[in-house]
Amino acid sequence: MNQVLVVGSVALDTVETPFGRVDEALGGSAVYFSLAASLYAPVGLVGVVGSDFPASHVELLQRRGVDVSGLASQAGRTFRWSGRYDYDLNTTETLDTQLNVFAQFQPSLPPAYRRCPYLFLANIDPGLQASVLAQMDRPTLTMADTMNYWIQGSRDALIEVLRRVDVVTMNESEARLLTQTYSLARAAREILNLGPRAVIVKRGEYGAVVFADTSYFVAPALLLEEVKDPTGAGDSFAGGVMGYLARTGDLSPASLRRAVIHGSAVASFTVGEFSVDGLTDLSLDQVEERYHQFRAITEFELAPQGGQL
Repeated sequence: MNQVLVVGSVALDTVETPFGRVDEALGGSAVYFSLAASLYAPVGLVGVVGSDFPASHVELLQRRGVDVSGLASQAGRTFRWSGRYDYDLNTTETLDTQLNVFAQFQPSLPPAYRRCPYLFLANIDPGLQASVLAQMDRPTLTMADTMNYWIQGSRDALIEVLRRVDVVTMNESEARLLTQTYSLARAAREILNLGPRAVIVKRGEYGAVVFADTSYFVAPALLLEEVKDPTGAGDSFAGGVMGYLARTGDLSPASLRRAVIHGSAVASFTVGEFSVDGLTDLSLDQVEERYHQFRAITEFELAPQGGQL
């Protein structure tokens, strides 16, 4: 089965929402992505942690089938992030960021990882994303994520990365910021003109939109009765997307649409619990069941010819 490689952050998160709080819980873009993608395919993780990183977290990743041979441990403290959400769970208030050992992170891929056919570049410095791309041996599919911090501070380097990857994922405010346009359709078109084959725009509780060639596909989000913590939803969404594509080996437009629904299904479990708790015992059968819920809520038929509207 095709292996998926992710390069990104491994963190200890402190998160507060109207529904509770967790302190120094397992987090980081590479972690959420890995736990989601491992439902579908073998995953290799490249990241860095400090000497204070709990061994139980490493054991969890291994138990979920994640290869951690690329996870370096260095003297010092692990990357920490603290944030708060109000009832508008689409908006994050960052309270504290401590890069610690992550500040000197220089990803070096083990030889076996360089031949991984599927690569996800999580939200890290575009210079580091470019260095990873340079180490890869002709991957089948590459996907990159980013955020407003890099768009504002490392725009030129980010543009070069976007020119070199197959799929770009970002949220709608980031797409507008990057292209300096309000129109989401125009923003996606400008990003596609840089070179990627597809752009996936994440819209939080409103789902996602996939732009490719001259078409687009709108994927909804499930209306959940209980949402506890949206942290990591975007990374687990990406893990579901790339994991599905790696499992099937089908990179057609139709397969990408199915992959996005799988990603949305996985993310819907993530937000239902704090930290990674919604992913730790998740099964592919549960995801498949929710995948069919997505199909049911979007299915409609044309009226018979000559019938009522």
